[in-house]
Amino acid sequence: MRFACLGSGSKGNAWLVQAGRTRVMVDCGFGPREAATRLARLGVAVEAVDAILVTHEHSDHGRGAARLSARAGCPVWMSHGSQVMLAAAGEGPEAVRVIPDHGTFPLGELEITPYPVPHDAREPMQFVFSDGRARFGLLTDAGHVTPHVEAVLADCDALALECNHDVAMLEAGAYPLALKRRILGRYGHLDNQAAAALLGRVAGARLKHVVAAHLSQENNRPELARAALAGALGCTPDWIAVADQEEGLDWRDI
Repeated sequence: MRFACLGSGSKGNAWLVQAGRTRVMVDCGFGPREAATRLARLGVAVEAVDAILVTHEHSDHGRGAARLSARAGCPVWMSHGSQVMLAAAGEGPEAVRVIPDHGTFPLGELEITPYPVPHDAREPMQFVFSDGRARFGLLTDAGHVTPHVEAVLADCDALALECNHDVAMLEAGAYPLALKRRILGRYGHLDNQAAAALLGRVAGARLKHVVAAHLSQENNRPELARAALAGALGCTPDWIAVADQEEGLDWRDI
């Protein structure tokens, strides 16, 4: 199994997970042309995507799913709440598979475990992927960590964790007060230290990859996110990868 990122941040998000011949995209916050360009950087054609999973309806995660799904000829999996909200925005995919609960389900050579997260969207979820041997846990939008989130992400072989902001930078920055409160709230986004605290509780002996994801370009710096996560593991900061908004993240084998 391996994973990669097409781009991560407020301007658009998309991830790829592959096991054998099965390739699944998580989120598509890019238009079809940009998504195709970013897929090509990873050596993947649009038509090779077997399914798209949508974590929630916010535009930086779901706005391109319908058009890319039509181009790839693949279904889009999401919660009923996300489906309703994307349809209301005129961005609803035609080939939809509703995820009815949070039980593990098979998709090709992958087993996918969706799990609920506290975020200001309608029925948002994140995912853990397994090929029966290794586990990759993804958490990109959550206002705080629940016991269930912690339990689901425990003992993964690879983790991509939201490090949206540095609290001091956000509080001193130019964002309007209402937006600061949203981001800092319990249904907003995880900061560096919250992500580090989670990592310290779930990291096990199997852990081979840690990626800092969804960094704010205005309220964070890669070196701050790396330092926070490295502190939780007692490793050097350069061992921590960062999913970049423009460059994404190249394939990581698990």
